[in-house]
Amino acid sequence: MAVATVASRAAGFVRILVLTAALGLGSRLLDSYNVANTLPNAVFEVVAGGVLASVVVPMLARAAATDDDAGVGYAQRLLSLTVYALTALTLLALVAAPWLVRIYGPGFTAAQRELAVAFSRFFLPQILFYGVSATAGAVLTVRGRFAAPMWAPLANSLVVIAVGLGYLAAGGTTRVGELTTGELTLLGLGTSAGVLAQTAVVVWSLSRSGFPVRLRADPRGVALRRIARVGGWALLSVGAAQVLLAVATRVASRGGPGGLSAYQHAFTVFQVPFAVVAVSVMTALMPRLSRSAARRDHEQVIGDLSLAARIAVVAVAPVAVALMLLGPQIAVLLFAHGRSAAPTVALLGAVLAAFGVALVPFTGYMVLQRGFYALQDTRTPALITAGTSAAGVAGCLVAAGLLPPERVVIGVPVAYAVAYTLGLAATALALRARLGRLDGHRLVRTHLRVLVAAGAGAGCALVASRELAPVVAPGWLGALVTVVVAGAAGAVGYAGAARMVRLSELRRLVLLR
Repeated sequence: MAVATVASRAAGFVRILVLTAALGLGSRLLDSYNVANTLPNAVFEVVAGGVLASVVVPMLARAAATDDDAGVGYAQRLLSLTVYALTALTLLALVAAPWLVRIYGPGFTAAQRELAVAFSRFFLPQILFYGVSATAGAVLTVRGRFAAPMWAPLANSLVVIAVGLGYLAAGGTTRVGELTTGELTLLGLGTSAGVLAQTAVVVWSLSRSGFPVRLRADPRGVALRRIARVGGWALLSVGAAQVLLAVATRVASRGGPGGLSAYQHAFTVFQVPFAVVAVSVMTALMPRLSRSAARRDHEQVIGDLSLAARIAVVAVAPVAVALMLLGPQIAVLLFAHGRSAAPTVALLGAVLAAFGVALVPFTGYMVLQRGFYALQDTRTPALITAGTSAAGVAGCLVAAGLLPPERVVIGVPVAYAVAYTLGLAATALALRARLGRLDGHRLVRTHLRVLVAAGAGAGCALVASRELAPVVAPGWLGALVTVVVAGAAGAVGYAGAARMVRLSELRRLVLLR
């Protein structure tokens, strides 16, 4: 599972780089493509994604344990209901495509909006594919087969990478008005074919597991009322997060050509350290946390949450500093390829640096929210998420009103930083009220030590980058040298200072004990 996750994420990142090189970072064409490709994910997550993630596995597990057929009939009815309901939703989304594009891309030109609608006709059927893949993956999980859902996104990325390379080799255009019908069809069908391949891998694996994959004409009997009741708070949480994403995308679309893509690609890079570090920490500690919560051992819950939060901040703080100091060089290193426009790459670097400010509070917020999930409380984190998203929306709107259009995209990650800082504080206070305390003294001491170590690392990285500036040439090679040398200097400074201030969590991060 770990190997599959790393491989899938790496391939997904390569897919972004290939599409950026092929369609041109900074082009209106790439912005139209990205908005259209956002729509099926957004619609699916708002309507069904949160419910499927939080409710379906427990209900499938219960049916497998109590039904005479080991839950096969229930799983078939649930899969059938998913297909029928999401087919209808897909048809409605296809009709509403022009309105959906207007929601996410109000800053588009008429030609750009028309192209985004054309792309969305190809992309919106992915709603059905995502639903089938998620439901089939849940059935596999209950049957004790975990690998296929982890590997499936790799198939998606490989197909889209091939499409992007083919488009680049064929000399496809980067201009909205010059896109031919054949090029539109290649990009549209090719991208959706990737999601179809992902779904096919999961369904094929389900069939190979011995499960009879077939649809039932009458899907009644899946306990829809119970699903709605249990999944309601999850739906609120996911819906609030999607509202923030929609508003951030709208604001970024007003930043001119490339503004939206700069925001989306910077956001993708921003999520990588969280996914690699924080998710790994939470995965390692969540079983112990859940067992302690089940025993009502609140002291152990407090200790485990404190440990998770301290280890996570020790891991992501130097990455946050690297993003803030080396964001422009990282952007050049990753995205200054193919047909990418230099001004948009520079803008992306500034956005990436601003996202560095949000990384620590975002990680702490996500870690502490797991405490409520371990306590089987979905209501409180849903309400906090709604408030956090509201703060983020307000921040994005303030940025749109105060900043000039060419800089408005930089205000979006600043709004994220403020919102998740408030969300972190609200989560900590709510947990403290629920558990009685939250190991606050140790958390404060660790954060102060991390601040000292991160400051030392930042100083070393800054000195190294300034010394290199006169001798390295601008461009990709210079960015590579700067990122490697300054990054190494910063890492040495951080580790040395951490040792001096006795930041013991750095060692525990490696041992995870």
